[in-house]
Amino acid sequence: MKGGGIENPAFETPSSDLGRRYHAGPARAGAGAVAVAPAGPCLGPEEGPCGWGPCTPRALQLCNNSEGYLAAYSLLAIFQGIVVNGLINISISTIEKRYELNSSFTGLISASYDIAFCVLSLFVSYFGERGHKPRWLAFSAFMLGLGSLVFSSPHFSSGKYQYGGKLEDTCQTAETTFANATCSASTNSSLHKYLYVFILGQLLLGVGGTPLYTLGTAFIDDSVPKHKSSLYIGIGYAMSLLGPAIGYILGGQLLKVYIDIQIPKRQDTTYTKVDQDDPRWLGAWWIGFLVCSFAVWLLIIPFSCFPKHLPGTAKIQAEKISETHDDGSQVLVQTNNIGQSFKDFPKALLILLRNPVLMCLIIASSSEALVATGFATFLPKFIENQFGKSPSFSATLGGLVLIPAAALGQVISGVVVSKCKMDCKRIIKFMISTCSVALILNTVFLFAKCGNEPFAGVSETYNGTGTLYNLTAPCNANCRCLRSMYYPICGRDEVQYFSPCFAGCASYLFNNMKKTYHNCSCIGKPEREDGSEDFVYEAVPGKCPTQCKFLPLFLTFFFFAVVFTFMANTPTTVAILRCVPDKQRSFALGVQSVFLRLLGTIPGPILFGVAIDNSCTLWDINECEIKGACWVYDNERMAYLLMGISAACKTITIIFVVMAVYFYKPPPLTKALQRKTTERISVI
Repeated sequence: MKGGGIENPAFETPSSDLGRRYHAGPARAGAGAVAVAPAGPCLGPEEGPCGWGPCTPRALQLCNNSEGYLAAYSLLAIFQGIVVNGLINISISTIEKRYELNSSFTGLISASYDIAFCVLSLFVSYFGERGHKPRWLAFSAFMLGLGSLVFSSPHFSSGKYQYGGKLEDTCQTAETTFANATCSASTNSSLHKYLYVFILGQLLLGVGGTPLYTLGTAFIDDSVPKHKSSLYIGIGYAMSLLGPAIGYILGGQLLKVYIDIQIPKRQDTTYTKVDQDDPRWLGAWWIGFLVCSFAVWLLIIPFSCFPKHLPGTAKIQAEKISETHDDGSQVLVQTNNIGQSFKDFPKALLILLRNPVLMCLIIASSSEALVATGFATFLPKFIENQFGKSPSFSATLGGLVLIPAAALGQVISGVVVSKCKMDCKRIIKFMISTCSVALILNTVFLFAKCGNEPFAGVSETYNGTGTLYNLTAPCNANCRCLRSMYYPICGRDEVQYFSPCFAGCASYLFNNMKKTYHNCSCIGKPEREDGSEDFVYEAVPGKCPTQCKFLPLFLTFFFFAVVFTFMANTPTTVAILRCVPDKQRSFALGVQSVFLRLLGTIPGPILFGVAIDNSCTLWDINECEIKGACWVYDNERMAYLLMGISAACKTITIIFVVMAVYFYKPPPLTKALQRKTTERISVI
């Protein structure tokens, strides 16, 4: 290849008789040839300037290239991640409290996005394959903005938040009337009807997200040389991971702002002003959605001005060598012109489902997605319970590990595949090595786990009184404590108590802005080493400091496990685009998206949640004897269960990737070019 061309035969422009056969025009005798536009300075079919009709400003032409498109694609992916994977996840508990929804309803809200994605993915990717892909992404931006606006709308129609009276967390006398101490029927409230508005917002977000990772990714592959495709896709995927990070940071800061901006002043003495430490506090969850809705609408402008194909696309496509799995599908699609109408939809789908390489890669990626979404959902909970950290600190640590590691893994794999100029088979083999390393690093759960700290009424009795797994003991029997109010404190005896009430604490003071509890009937009085019994306090808020020191080791190993896990993500996408007929690449990504959600992202959090619930040792059971959340877990059992699920899924991934290598057969043209290159090297 002249002019310093690419040496790898998989990316080399065909030449001589072999090349002329490939560029011979219409398909003949099963050769699988395609018509190619002549090279030259002129734009190919449907390649045009950047603009709107006759309005094509010269300044816009600076962005009429793959780099300009990648920038717009990355921004759209970032905003999609901010809303769908960031703001919604961090706001869901606030929405539960504000609109009186239980966890099953909020689970339905979360699943609505994936439901819309599954329903539309096949059709959007099928019909969008031959459509104007940038305009599909303009539609995507519009729907994402509309979905965000609809999701925030309940705040503006539900009125001001009424937070009610304060619940005391200390031991109350028998004569004291304790709010919510008895089981009562829920008041008739219409707030729960906003559930349907949230579901509608999520469905609209799902409609907007569908074209992004199917048609948007395929457009990148169309517009850049084959050896650069993995790099560009890796950068785009890495940018999409910035969205959740920004969403968590933005959402976390907004939750520090009162939900109605200004905290109302009340004259009634039964009402007290709320602050962020008050369980009645609700943050301004809606602001992020409102801002993002208008910001993402601005991206409609750049996507609407891109042409159907970027300049130079025809020449790039002419230089690419097909690596479609040699099962006759390429010839079948071209000779029968499958994909031109809706009646071809079943045939086109059947062709992909019969492609063993594609299906193996899809099942492997779905297995990885199951683990990734499971840990993305429950890693903060794992850190909180294993290492005794606060929920906010655990969420921050989880984000600092997952998001940079995932982005780094996708960029590294994109660079490696691009620099090494890997063909389809080498890409799949590369995936085997990354998944194997991730499986080995997964053993961190075996040696970086922690035992449980002493917990009164759970792992030990109240100074010899009471029974295990019973929070009530003679020392707190008259306190009328609520099991639904989990507010852990650490006693001076280094034992954790469920709440100040269950510790028998009758009063509290503020010393140097720090809250301390006193007159606690359940907390013992251990002697110090010097023999004195002088303690300034009897208990302090929060869990007792853990004696486990494995957190740095766990985070280090888990960081690299995530890096190697996501190093298979970009190569999987590239391999899928390579092993299917050229006219079915977007459709193949649509099929992958459906399986990815049905087998991965939807069941992943459910499976991890069931495993974590299975390790629970103390449930929240309210006055109506209804079981709620879990308060205390068996740490070792949790670690073993999560490691077992992760190891099983990664083993399945490796098995199916190995099967993909076994089934893959390169087309005759690629084989001939490889033999020709080998002969050249031997002559030299």
